[in-house]
Amino acid sequence: MHGPMKGISVTLRFTPHLIAAVRTMSSTTVPPSPALLQPLNVPYRLLLGPGPSNVPPRIQAAGAQQVIGHMHPEMFQIMDDIKKGIQYAFQTQNPLTIAVSGSGHCAMETALFNVVEKGDVVLIGVKGIWGERAADIAERIGAEVHLLTKPPGEAFTLKDVEKGLSEHKPSLFFITHGESSSGVVQPLDGFGELCHRYNCLLLVDSVASLGGAPIFMDKQGIDILYSGSQKVLNAPPGTAPISFSEAASKKMFSRKTKPPSLYVDMSWLANYWGCDGKPRTYHHTGPITNFFTLREGLAILAEKGLEPSWQMHRENTLRLHKGLEALGLKLFVKDPELRLPTVTTVSVPVGYEWKDIITYLMKNHSIEITGGLGPSAGKVFRIGLMGYNSTQANVDRVLDALRDALKHCPKSKI
Repeated sequence: MHGPMKGISVTLRFTPHLIAAVRTMSSTTVPPSPALLQPLNVPYRLLLGPGPSNVPPRIQAAGAQQVIGHMHPEMFQIMDDIKKGIQYAFQTQNPLTIAVSGSGHCAMETALFNVVEKGDVVLIGVKGIWGERAADIAERIGAEVHLLTKPPGEAFTLKDVEKGLSEHKPSLFFITHGESSSGVVQPLDGFGELCHRYNCLLLVDSVASLGGAPIFMDKQGIDILYSGSQKVLNAPPGTAPISFSEAASKKMFSRKTKPPSLYVDMSWLANYWGCDGKPRTYHHTGPITNFFTLREGLAILAEKGLEPSWQMHRENTLRLHKGLEALGLKLFVKDPELRLPTVTTVSVPVGYEWKDIITYLMKNHSIEITGGLGPSAGKVFRIGLMGYNSTQANVDRVLDALRDALKHCPKSKI
């Protein structure tokens, strides 16, 4: 039968629930953003700042893998691979070795939140922004914080540290191995032995140096060591390797109070990472895709080898230093032995504004370098050569870009 049905009446009955649903659907007042209705557009840039670094194709491919459950046995195997990779990168046999679900800042908090209690005496080596951040965190916990300071561009000696240990008698001493804000690599030989002589744990930040400069957790007596995924390891930001010695674990697990953060409580994380010999239980949903990429970053480092990686960073950075000096630029760290092989700090040339130089490189060459940070702000710009980005071609490219910038950026008459 075609056309309207004659002689039939239809009554529509709207229940209260249906009426409420219709009202709800028609009551939105915030429209979707037009930007979200457009395709995602991410420009390509050569990231030669202090991090993050560009992600190589192999690690990008790992990040494109399908997500699996964070408590699946296959996920636990990947986490076990990560633990072994961190042990190799750190040169440690510590069973309590994991990757925190967060950036290097999160690892810093994990270390301090778990080992430090209110009233503990903590000595912080400050020679850049990361010592300042560690002191801030320790103060928030309620620790008695004492600072051992050096001007940006300098490093601590054993004599400096012994004086602080003798005077303050701390339970923990913090120092940065690769101080990315000033471009200093801190010599660490003898520091662990010295700290232990004073019944003090040694906590080291290697976020900017791991894989690019030699560090030996066990041989150097480091009790807590942490790093980040987005520097030499070339993985996206969001995971942070960390390891605890037997002495650090003893202090951590015999504390009188609970750590102030449940998220980074190592009694939970040790279990989640299979470090306590017990069946793993749920603590949080780990960043599964980030674990895939961190695993591959560590695998690439293992395949290359630590010593060849250290040598590569040293050679490419020396090439950069020679090129910078040929341009008439001055390196901020005066002692060549203290120059960080991953992040180079360059004194802002007289007459120029540092912002003009970094803006010119981004706009005209699609290269990121950055200004100073913390105590080095306004004094330097920073050039990073880390992992996949540490190549002779990139050195030459950034030198050519800087030559162009110095020619075209405004210069005041002084």
